[in-house]
Amino acid sequence: MTLRWGLLGCARICRRGLIPGIKASEAGVLAAIASRDEAVAREWADEFQIPAAHGSYEALLADPSVDAVYVPLPNELHEPWAARAADAGKHVLCEKPLALDADEARAMAEHCRSRGVILMEAFMWRHQPRTAAVKKMLDDGAIGRLRLIRASFSFPIEAGDWRLDPARGGGPLWDVGCYGVNAARFFTGAEPERVEAVGDFAPNGVDMAVAASLRFPDGVLAAIDCSFEQPFFCRYELVGETGSIVVPDAFLPPSSGPVATLRTMEAASDAGAGADRYETLTFPAVDQYAAMVDSFARSVAAGSLQPPAEDGVAQMEALCRILRSARGTERNRETIS
Repeated sequence: MTLRWGLLGCARICRRGLIPGIKASEAGVLAAIASRDEAVAREWADEFQIPAAHGSYEALLADPSVDAVYVPLPNELHEPWAARAADAGKHVLCEKPLALDADEARAMAEHCRSRGVILMEAFMWRHQPRTAAVKKMLDDGAIGRLRLIRASFSFPIEAGDWRLDPARGGGPLWDVGCYGVNAARFFTGAEPERVEAVGDFAPNGVDMAVAASLRFPDGVLAAIDCSFEQPFFCRYELVGETGSIVVPDAFLPPSSGPVATLRTMEAASDAGAGADRYETLTFPAVDQYAAMVDSFARSVAAGSLQPPAEDGVAQMEALCRILRSARGTERNRETIS
């Protein structure tokens, strides 16, 4: 099925992600864009050949040519505009993090269910072919039983950025650390049983760096870190009993085609210790935003979220546990009884 998309805002992620993604998709077309400044909406509509430009979000939601909306707004605006979109009968693809906290996320999901529309959190990395291939390798035993997941995502942020305001859902954990948490949940197929975290916080209370240790069922561990005060770094690694898979540019793969490195351990023999083997794996240069748009369309056609899509509620629950632990309100440890 083809979905006609409306963009609630002219955020940077629309320019570099969703607009080219929708245009490159098989199941999406750009129908409308909205801005609180109608002149800006018209400029973007002219630049990207979008049929309709609206001077308010309300006007876009009232547009009958729109089937689904993308919400790229600051975090504190996700819940109210997702709810209004659902009230208008529009399916909702919401930028991460889904909400300001787990309670708000649960309310969003329930509201969308009650209106009969699909709500999906926009974790584009889940839909890229490399992710599916790495997951299959893991399931097929390429590195033996999974024991550890390492994930890091950091970049230096400019002073004055709204993501430094804790009241608006700021901080690197919500912004980029969420990817490592999402990866750990995706590759284990489970939720963390235990969470322990430490953080560095600015005077206004926003987290500036967080390092978390998570324990999943079957004793799988995850080490996740993120920061707004470190050079750009974006990588995850899956470590098994007989090897590992290292994924560079993990959540932002290059347009030339993503890669990964498979390391396998040779068993020792009478001739001596086994030597590790390294293999560079290459994957199709697919626009991961386009893949996400097509995945969203499949979920809409099915009437429910289809793997690997999620509504984001369990993700927000995990993030909240990590932040509480980092702040020390749970004695720096939290365990599910």
